[in-house]
Amino acid sequence: MLRLPQYEATTETAGTLFPVTQDRDEVSADQARDDALSEVFWAVARQLRERSQETLAPWDITPAHLRALRTLRRHGTMRLSELSDHLHIAPRSTTEVVDALEARDLVRRRADPGDRRATLVEVTEHGAEILAAIRDTRGVEAGRVFGRLGPADRAELARILALLRDPS
Repeated sequence: MLRLPQYEATTETAGTLFPVTQDRDEVSADQARDDALSEVFWAVARQLRERSQETLAPWDITPAHLRALRTLRRHGTMRLSELSDHLHIAPRSTTEVVDALEARDLVRRRADPGDRRATLVEVTEHGAEILAAIRDTRGVEAGRVFGRLGPADRAELARILALLRDPS
């Protein structure tokens, strides 16, 4: 039998466990609300992911490719190992992403002048142009999605999502 603290209590004399029935309805109602909230959250996340993929399709860019491009644009030229750290992915996966981007002239590799064993990667001019076009298109799409919210609701949503993203 699985014992959950919210469903059990201990008597002082016998020290035995018994179900706590008065809290069960509150817990069940809270759990039902959390489940409903979770379902709505994931439904919206799926919609955003689908729209993001549709938005990226004309450029044949995956979300992983876009993350790498944006990271390089934001932080500048870096070693593959640094990019891997920024993206929180395995070095081999980073190599695959960079290979795909380099094949499309969105990034380029070059030797690190400070360490001949290391390779640097940077966004090309073509890559910067593609990023700008994607940013414009995604901005329009974000306006469609979040435009239904007023400024106060948008600010509140941003605040709540930041709390959920960074639970520290």
